Amino acid sequence: MFQRRYLKKLIYGAIACAYVIAVRYAELAQAADQTVFAYVGSFTTAQRNAQGQGIEIYQLNGDNGTMALIDQMSGLVNPSYLTQSPDGRFLYASHGDGDYASAFVLDPINGYARLINQAKTGGLNGARAIIDPLSRALLVANYSSGNISVLPIGQDGRLWDATQIINLTGEPGPDRIEQTSSHPHDVVFDPTGRFVLVPDKGLDRLFVFHFEPGQLRLSPTAQASIQTRPGAGPRHSVFHPTLPYVWVINELDNTIAAYRFDKGDGRLTPLQILSTLPADFFTGNTASEIALSPNGRFLYGSNRGHESIVAYEIDQTSGYLRIIGWYSTQGHGPRFFGILAASNLLLAANEQSNSIIRFRIHPENGALSQLGEVITSPTPVSIVFSKN
Repeated sequence: MFQRRYLKKLIYGAIACAYVIAVRYAELAQAADQTVFAYVGSFTTAQRNAQGQGIEIYQLNGDNGTMALIDQMSGLVNPSYLTQSPDGRFLYASHGDGDYASAFVLDPINGYARLINQAKTGGLNGARAIIDPLSRALLVANYSSGNISVLPIGQDGRLWDATQIINLTGEPGPDRIEQTSSHPHDVVFDPTGRFVLVPDKGLDRLFVFHFEPGQLRLSPTAQASIQTRPGAGPRHSVFHPTLPYVWVINELDNTIAAYRFDKGDGRLTPLQILSTLPADFFTGNTASEIALSPNGRFLYGSNRGHESIVAYEIDQTSGYLRIIGWYSTQGHGPRFFGILAASNLLLAANEQSNSIIRFRIHPENGALSQLGEVITSPTPVSIVFSKN
């Protein structure tokens, strides 16, 4: 009798323990769904005059914009541009001045990242990288070697060495320092995932490729490329998610150009070009990043020199832009900014003054309002947010 009562206690105790564990796991999972992690890539080498240590991981509160540093992955060389897989399970980095890319697996509960492997890009000085919509390939723009590489991705997130490398050719632009050869700085999928746009700063060209997901290969479209203004230096681009427009920020002449985009054949048609700077600003500047507001009504660009984020309103019927105003980044060299859509947060990375500034985007008028003080971050280059 005693043994039966003792056995019942053991069984009930085990059931209660399992219940507590299940509840706790559900609580942790729910907390993870509500937590946002920000991953900050950096430059780390003396060649870049950098102070970064690798990849910083912050816990971010979307309600008030507060950020808390929770981890740092050191020992990485210039993990400058970061991108995340569409399902949020993996993080990838291109390495400034390097010839390889890195893959990391992410912990959905605590946000930590663990290195999986590294693979050769077949190019030099990887700038922006992007993953195809099916998470089967990583595309990298290799700035110094003037080519685009395609690296297959395994089901476990592992990268394989590049299976396709496309050299970009053409006549260099007129700038004898910045445009001596091809310098692609960006690679972007259109909303359908069928086309890839590559702005080439060195050649003053926008290259358009068709992406073949079955073969993981790029092929030129019928138009192949379009010329920009001489000396424009196209750097980064962004597609509207639903309207047939794409905008390109030009680094060297400090302009943003609007194009109509044909989703059928990938053809670009120029629409408008306007400055990223106020009319009364006369000193040096190089334009850098470009991004859309979460509602698709506003466009933003960054100025290194004027040290600002410029905001535009988008005419939803024509794709034309109207300047709203400029917002100081309270630092130097805002190379990059990232937008957290769910919270209308814009985080700008001041590479040269080792800081990150946080803004809230006003959804009705596109204005930016600063949140709190700047965050200290050594040589920040890019920011991506978790997709919990």
